Amino acid sequence: MEINLVDQDHYARDGVPHEQLKWLRANDPVFWHKGDPELGWPGFWAVTKHEDVVHVSRHSELFSSSKKLALFNEMPEEQLELQRLMMLNQDPPDHTRRRSLVNRGFTPRQMGALEEHIREICHNLIDEAAAKGTVDFVTDVAAPLPLYVICELLGAPVEDRNKIFEWSNRMIGSEDPDYAGTPEEGQMAAAEVYAYANQLAAQRRDQPRDDIVTKLIQPAENGEVLTEDEFDLFVLLLVVAGNETTRNAASGGMLTLFDNPAQWERLVRDRSLARTAADEIVRWVSPVNLFRRTATRDTVIRDKQIKEGDKIVVFYSSANRDEDVFDAPSSFDIGRDPNPHIGFGGGGAHFCLGNHLAKLELRVLFEVVAQRLPNLRQAGEAKRLRSNFINGIKTLPVEV
Repeated sequence: MEINLVDQDHYARDGVPHEQLKWLRANDPVFWHKGDPELGWPGFWAVTKHEDVVHVSRHSELFSSSKKLALFNEMPEEQLELQRLMMLNQDPPDHTRRRSLVNRGFTPRQMGALEEHIREICHNLIDEAAAKGTVDFVTDVAAPLPLYVICELLGAPVEDRNKIFEWSNRMIGSEDPDYAGTPEEGQMAAAEVYAYANQLAAQRRDQPRDDIVTKLIQPAENGEVLTEDEFDLFVLLLVVAGNETTRNAASGGMLTLFDNPAQWERLVRDRSLARTAADEIVRWVSPVNLFRRTATRDTVIRDKQIKEGDKIVVFYSSANRDEDVFDAPSSFDIGRDPNPHIGFGGGGAHFCLGNHLAKLELRVLFEVVAQRLPNLRQAGEAKRLRSNFINGIKTLPVEV
C-alpha cells in the first residue's frame, strides 16, 4: 500500500486516511514516512498505535515538544524562540511552571459553573437557526458556541466573537484555499491576537473582574506571575485550541450522526446518552489529527531504533481506532463505555487543559439539538478543511 499520511488534498477530499492507518497499525505501527524536500519537511516516524502514542505523550524527556515545536511543519530557527514561550511548545520544567499558573482558571468546578450559561447559548443559537429554516451547522451553531464561551472566559464583549473566529481561521486554515492568505497574514492574525490580549490585560489591571484574565494576571500563591509574552501566547492558544477543537468536534459529530441515523434516533429518545456521546464524538472525529515531537536521544519504540533529533508524529485519529483497545472501533456507538480515547492527548504534560469544558460544551449542545430539533436533516454536502492537522469541516448545510 502506498502511504501518505500528510497529503492535504486527501484530507480535504476524503478526510483522515483511515485505510492507510489501519494497514500501518497491523503491519508497521512505527513507520518511517518519507519526507518531501520540495515542501520542506523531512522524513519522520509515524506512530499509529494507542499504546505507543501514550508512551510518546508521557515521556517528554525522550520526545520533546520544544526542540522543533509541536506542529508538523518546519519553522525557521528565528521563529522558534518566540513559539517556545507557548505551553504547547514547551517541555517540563518550563511547561510545568506555566501550566500550574494557567490551571487556576480551568478547574472542573469553574468549568461546571458554566453549564447553565452554555445551555442558554445553545438554546439561543437554535432559536436563531429555527427562524432561518436552512442554515450552515458550522457557522450558525458549531462555531459560535465555543466563541461565546471564550468571550465569557476572557470577559470580552460577545461582539468580539467574529474577530476571534476570523483570527482563528487565518491561523489554522493557511493551507486551505477558502481561508488561506500568505504566511505573513497568519502571522499578522497572531499579532492582532497579542495586541488584543494586551488590551484585555490592561483593562483588568485597572478594573479586576471574576474572569480568567483577572486570575492569570495576578500572582499565584508562590508569587509567580505570567510575563506579558506568556500571557499573550496563552490567549492565542485559547483562541485557537478552545475554538477549533470544539467547533470541529461538534460539526464532525453532527455529520457522523447524519451518517448513523440509528444513533441519532437513540439520542433523541434518550438525551442522557449525550454524556457518553460527547466522548464517542471526540474519539470518532479526533479534531486534532496529529502532533509532532523530536527525539532528545537515541531510543526505541517497539523494534524501531529512533535516533536523537528524529522527527516523530503521533496520529490520534489512528490511536482512537486501535483494534487492541476498542471493541468494534469502526462502529460509531454513542453509548460506548468505557471509552479510553485519547482525543484530548495521550496523557502526560500536554493533556488538554480544556477537556472538561470541551466535553461540557459538546454534551449540552447535543442534548439541546436532540431536544429542540429531532427532525434535523442534512441539506447539502459537507466541505472539509484542507489540513492534515485539524480534522475540520468548513460547511454543513442543514434543514431545521
